[in-house]
Amino acid sequence: MIKGSNLILRFLLELFALGALGYWGFKTGGGTVAKVGLGIGAPLVAAVVWGVFLSPRAAVPLPGFLILMLQAVVFGAAAAGLVATGHRTLALVFGAIVMINAVLMYAWGQ
Repeated sequence: MIKGSNLILRFLLELFALGALGYWGFKTGGGTVAKVGLGIGAPLVAAVVWGVFLSPRAAVPLPGFLILMLQAVVFGAAAAGLVATGHRTLALVFGAIVMINAVLMYAWGQ
């Protein structure tokens, strides 16, 4: 049950990362077109990368080290977006939860 909860947490962290990237895009863009482009484009790119390379049924399987690196890029970009929009504490909490979740996933072979 705890292992299942950890997988649910990972899914929620992925969704939060997409939301954070979208929030960053809508807040960062200079004009309306840029705001919409970044607000939709950033999470879309992250979702495609996750689906193609990082999902359990990835179309392109990668070695474990590359999976870890790409996950760090996606989650790191989300945390950086939160920092850039003035939400440093939220970014730190998010990063800490991502790290704990990743350690548990590794320890439990998820």
